[in-house]
Amino acid sequence: MLFTGHAEHAIDAKMRLSLPKKHRAQWDKEAHGEAWYCVPWPNGILRLYPAKLFQRLAEQSSESLTPNEDQGELEATLYGLAEMLSVDAQGRIMLPKEHLEMTGLGRAVVVVGVRNRLEIHDQDEWQAERARRFAELPNLVRKVDGS
Repeated sequence: MLFTGHAEHAIDAKMRLSLPKKHRAQWDKEAHGEAWYCVPWPNGILRLYPAKLFQRLAEQSSESLTPNEDQGELEATLYGLAEMLSVDAQGRIMLPKEHLEMTGLGRAVVVVGVRNRLEIHDQDEWQAERARRFAELPNLVRKVDGS
């Protein structure tokens, strides 16, 4: 599954977010699961992973009864903060209040397709950063490609 593009949306008073139609259309419940995993991220975003993808990625990491300190801390933090979210009949998910508080997200958001996941960004911050992100794209490509 490849998520691309972005869509402006609003989180309602009950903390529900309607997933963008273009992203819901790509979502195959049998292949991707019937739910999403929501992970708050320190830079003020929420990451949404289709349930089966999140589970598969979690299973790919090496398991140990005695992980080193950093691995143990990462797992406790990442999985301890992750929440599984079900989708209602209208294509909405209820975002955890704790996640919204941790990230500082308000009601106006942008849902961004990021390859295998969706990210929820503050709408004003996304708009303010778009031009900078675009201008930095060539440098970022060089950095990631190592050239």
